[in-house]
Amino acid sequence: MKKWKKYLLAFFSVFLFLQPALQARAEVPYKTYTIDGYGYVTETQTAYTPKTTFSKIGDHSLVSPMDLKVTEDGYIYIADAGAGVVYVSTLEGEYVKTIGEGELSEPYGVFVTENKDVYVADHSGKVVVFDDTGAVGAVYTKPDHPLYGSGEFKPVKIVVNTGGDMYIVCEGNSNGLVQLTPTEGGTFLGYFGTNYASVTVLRMIQEAVFTDEQLARMVSNLPATPVNVAIDKQGLIYTVTPGEGQTSLKKLNIAGSNLIEPDAYDGKEAAVAVGNHDNVFVASSDGYIYEYNSEGDLLFVFGGRDDGRFRIGLSKKVEAIDVDARDNIYILDSDAGQVQVFEATEFTNLLHSALNLYENGRYTESKEPLEEVLEMNSLFDYANEAMSRSYLQEENYEQALKYARVSKAFSVYSDSFWEVRNTWLRNHLISAVGIILLVCILIWILKKVHQKKGIFNPVIKATEKPRNSGYWQRLKYMAYYMKHPVDGAYGLRYEGKSSWITAGTLLVLTTAVYVINKYYCGFLLRNVREGRYTIMNDVLSIVGVFVVLTACNYLMCTINDGEGSFKRLFCGFAFALTPYILFQPICIIVSNVITYNEVFLIDFGQIFITTWVVILIFLTIKEVNNYTVKETFKIIFLTAFTVLILALLAFIIYVLFRQIVEFITAVAGEVVYRIYGKQ
Repeated sequence: MKKWKKYLLAFFSVFLFLQPALQARAEVPYKTYTIDGYGYVTETQTAYTPKTTFSKIGDHSLVSPMDLKVTEDGYIYIADAGAGVVYVSTLEGEYVKTIGEGELSEPYGVFVTENKDVYVADHSGKVVVFDDTGAVGAVYTKPDHPLYGSGEFKPVKIVVNTGGDMYIVCEGNSNGLVQLTPTEGGTFLGYFGTNYASVTVLRMIQEAVFTDEQLARMVSNLPATPVNVAIDKQGLIYTVTPGEGQTSLKKLNIAGSNLIEPDAYDGKEAAVAVGNHDNVFVASSDGYIYEYNSEGDLLFVFGGRDDGRFRIGLSKKVEAIDVDARDNIYILDSDAGQVQVFEATEFTNLLHSALNLYENGRYTESKEPLEEVLEMNSLFDYANEAMSRSYLQEENYEQALKYARVSKAFSVYSDSFWEVRNTWLRNHLISAVGIILLVCILIWILKKVHQKKGIFNPVIKATEKPRNSGYWQRLKYMAYYMKHPVDGAYGLRYEGKSSWITAGTLLVLTTAVYVINKYYCGFLLRNVREGRYTIMNDVLSIVGVFVVLTACNYLMCTINDGEGSFKRLFCGFAFALTPYILFQPICIIVSNVITYNEVFLIDFGQIFITTWVVILIFLTIKEVNNYTVKETFKIIFLTAFTVLILALLAFIIYVLFRQIVEFITAVAGEVVYRIYGKQ
């Protein structure tokens, strides 16, 4: 009884200790994720917490808000298409003034310049410019230019650079952003940031085969139209286009070249904004918010779609996003008719501080906030990578290696290892050469002494019986088979060189080399997470694939008058793996002492080994079955087809088995419910 009291007391102590954290977590209706160095999505600390929400600007309820812009001096401009005006409020939603009443029809986009000029993209077919007092300064309609084309002019979003040039997203215009300059009442400069049309193999075949009438009836293969646009202080243009994969977010320089490739996206991008630390925010229409650094590395993703419970922090349909000077995020939800405000946590503020210092070249100063970030989350890969780059700039290569290894920052690891290796070579090269010479001299002396004194005769005599055994002789045959596969296959057929034990040994050695290569090759070439081992699955995969391929090949050879038995083929394929067994360990050793500059050595080694093994397998099939070259190619093709059919059959059986299990589980659950649920 005392023991139970002790456990209960411990439980309630832990509960009371965790209760504040649980309550704080409960206030956030979503989780925050990031991406680690291996490309896996992993949960991290809450980056932003919902701060407030408002759906009214003073006494004015938002009807159909489509865009917002937050200015540096602390005002929010909201384009309300339903009300036909632009509302101006404080950051808390307090009413300041209304712009465009009676002038605007469907304001879909708004942009505010540094001198307080307000540019409004009116979906009715015009761009209206207002000054700080709300007076109309200029109106731009459809460009009267041959290059614009005959399409409609329906502006939905707009940004303006410091020279007054406008970049406009127009609905249905697949040519890109419409670029206007204010000179001569609005001069059309051309299209900017055009997306590429996707061309599939099927489409290419259709265009080559179909007639003009058939092609005319098909859906046009046009580039996707951007849905939102932003601009930073350097004049770089950011666009988002849903469904474009890695080019869904673009960062365009003056030449229209893309400078960013995000490593995460969801295909429903709806809005984009530039932060205060060279970071970029993208919001999906479903309410997920992505924050990237200047290179497109994902820092955080959070938020989500409202499930009808109207929880703060979740959205129905996001139309716009912006950030104020304090790093608060403002999300405009058109379906809910409201603005949601997110506040950065201490963790995020520290990361932003480090990001700001690092992006400005103050690497040493950035380490202090980075260390605080890592104290909160030691596995936050971006912070570890930034630390590694900071130490690399300081030429502290040992520490750079440490943090680069944790964050999987392969380029930093390569550069740091290069320097560490050079230092080691300078300090130890002479000693290493001396040791090698001493070993060579010692071996030479021992040989001379053995010739005169026979000092190794006892060892030779003791190992004579194992070395002359049939097992050892057949195992040594692997070297002969590797160099003379035609004669080696003859030995398998007529000289009894095949042995289940020998072939099994070679298969075990192949599996061992594969496992060692997978988990202990050089860091720069490793594709598995450190500390994660699936050795049993690896062993079963290698053995299973080997046996299945051999069985399928034997089946096809038997059907096509092949002379080889299953045993001979099994042993021949095992002998064909000899180059991998002998030379792959060399690649493993070399991979641990190279940088990216020498990776070509490993690539060449892999090509060399693979080619050799393939040639040996080809000759094994040919010689063991007494085939011609043409017949051998035919058998290989039939074997591949058989493996494909077998894999398809296994998949069908797996799906049927799962359905049977689910059916039995559902029936059992129903039975249990009917028996006990009504009691």
